[in-house]
Amino acid sequence: MAIYLKRAYDKVGEKDGKRVLVDRIWPRGKSKEELSIDHWLKDIAPSPDLRKWFDHDEDKFKEFEQKYKKELESGKQKETFDELKEMTKNHAVTLIYGAKDTKHNQAVVLKKLLK
Repeated sequence: MAIYLKRAYDKVGEKDGKRVLVDRIWPRGKSKEELSIDHWLKDIAPSPDLRKWFDHDEDKFKEFEQKYKKELESGKQKETFDELKEMTKNHAVTLIYGAKDTKHNQAVVLKKLLK
């Protein structure tokens, strides 16, 4: 099925399918109604240490991607990633994230891994 990416601050679209928030922290200033989220998979987000280290620095993205993939290979993150994989088998899914950078964030990595 189709996998889309969308910032939490973008409008909800008719073709979004299941809307899945993939951030550990709820997007600032957004209500549950505004986001219209079907699932909040906070356990799939990068660990707090990895998120702080990366700090949305484009120069660190390649290394962030490798470290994040490694995190997704075990524990609660792996379980949650497996849950997300199952969702994408039968539904269009839009991965929702809060980052301003649309090219260097965890949702981009997740979409690549799901394809």
